[in-house]
Amino acid sequence: MKDDKIIKIMHRIWCHLSNRRQLQFIIVLVLMFVSALAEVISIGAVIPFLAVLTSPEKVLNQPVIADVAQYFEIVTNGDLTFSITILFIIAILLANILRLLLLWSITKLSFMTGADLSFEVYRRTLYQPYIVHLDRNSSEIISGVLGKVAGVVYGALLPVLNFISAFLLLTTVITTLMVIEPILTSITVFVFGLIYVVITLLTRKQLDKNSQCITKETTQVQKALQEGLGGIREVLLDGTQQLFCDVYRKADLPLRKAQGNNIFIANSPKFGMEALGVTLIAIIAYIYSQRPDGISMVIPTLGAIALGAQRLLPALQQCYASWSAITGNKATLIDALHLLDQPISTASIKGIKEKMDFKNEIELNSISFQYSNESPLVLNNLYLKIKKGERIGFVGETGSGKSTILDLIMGLLEPTSGVINVDGKALTDVELLKWRKNIAHVPQSIFLIDSSLAENIAFGIPKEFIDLERVKKSAEQAQIAGFIENDLDGYDAKVGERGIRLSGGQRQRIGIARALYKNASILIFDEATSALDDKTEKAVIEAIENLNQNLTILFIAHRLTTLRNCDRIIELKDGSVIHDESYETMLKVSPSFRSLRDHTN
Repeated sequence: MKDDKIIKIMHRIWCHLSNRRQLQFIIVLVLMFVSALAEVISIGAVIPFLAVLTSPEKVLNQPVIADVAQYFEIVTNGDLTFSITILFIIAILLANILRLLLLWSITKLSFMTGADLSFEVYRRTLYQPYIVHLDRNSSEIISGVLGKVAGVVYGALLPVLNFISAFLLLTTVITTLMVIEPILTSITVFVFGLIYVVITLLTRKQLDKNSQCITKETTQVQKALQEGLGGIREVLLDGTQQLFCDVYRKADLPLRKAQGNNIFIANSPKFGMEALGVTLIAIIAYIYSQRPDGISMVIPTLGAIALGAQRLLPALQQCYASWSAITGNKATLIDALHLLDQPISTASIKGIKEKMDFKNEIELNSISFQYSNESPLVLNNLYLKIKKGERIGFVGETGSGKSTILDLIMGLLEPTSGVINVDGKALTDVELLKWRKNIAHVPQSIFLIDSSLAENIAFGIPKEFIDLERVKKSAEQAQIAGFIENDLDGYDAKVGERGIRLSGGQRQRIGIARALYKNASILIFDEATSALDDKTEKAVIEAIENLNQNLTILFIAHRLTTLRNCDRIIELKDGSVIHDESYETMLKVSPSFRSLRDHTN
């Protein structure tokens, strides 16, 4: 796998962070260092504290201590014991307050950064060209935004910050213990370090395998959910719930097993290490107790070692657990980075507010198109000219290229060869964005958001900026106003998820009203009236015909009634124009066009 080294992955994630977040990470690193120093102070404070408790008179007789005690008016052993106890408590409290502050900072920064990255993935995905979306499964994107970016938080940001914090603590604690007891500390660090190295080598392959399983099955679980719930009517009608449950379980079970396995691998060593650490302290205490002068003389040293070990073992475990989390989520991190690396054009980011001035004609000059290098040509050296204000119908068999032509005209697809000119000007990146503002599209399947009817008609407009009068006018022209106004909630009525509370014809008319609300100069209807009954379709077509005559309207339809008032009918076959005639002429020269009459009987 290319660039799968953990250091490279972390560097790529770092490059996607904003300057503000990078600065915050640096501040957190400084806080980690301060917290580590506070831990050293708390460990070092054990020695004088225990020494004063065991032999306060000896401590008070030390020249330096005596001078300090005299300055602070500490005279008796009780005064010294009380003062040292207060200082020790302050050192412990300060160290733990800093640890709490560090935990809050790490957690908040990690999740805020996760929010930034999730938004960036979503933003970059929305700005991708239409052909990129055609090649993708939506469950992959949803899984990426929700699951795999979350994996960046739990599998990269939190573990890395925790690793650095634990490593700094390890370094300072080991340094302190080396000063107190160098030989014993060296042996202990070597033994514990060697054990964790062996565990790391033994578990690395399993963690890699788990990471591949997690990234694959996360997408499959999302896909199973979407497909089962998205087709709930058919599922209920056919009684196929068990089939979709089996698909879901087949994906979910290995995902949960891999996740659980990772958690076990990350946390299991600490139990053995804690037992080993306590055993080691017990052995050291026993050895010291066998000395002629007894254990009382080494209690301060023994206390410092015990406290140091109490800090050392969790820090070692944290380093290992952080490494395990990163390794176990490596494939997920790479997938998330692929989404973060999606290129978007500068013009798309800046946004274009102005609209291209469409005055005369659209020209498709020698247009050929194929969806990929391996796929056949959908359009082959096609030439077509559309004048402003024309009503044009496109007919042809399935796969003849009708929808592809409209997608090219809308600028959703780019020609494989040839050029599209508007008033003699080629549609480049910037001009393309301006051109799209002229176009309103009504597809056969209308996408509706789970919101009000008014928000669906004024799609993409913030609620507070919706022109309700314009919404009502568009609804009237689309023959849907009567239905809406008969509802108690009127234009505030909710349509349900994907318009589930509406009939097919009602959804279609909402889509038509949406196109009319846009006040576009080009309306494109791709089987937009197919779900309407004859009477409603006739009323809608009449309303469309009564619109501004400067409007250019393009139809794909399989009903003669939809095409009757078109200025021209263009028939396609195998990606080429075989007829470009008036409605009356098409009835004479095209048998396939005449057969459309049968669909209206």
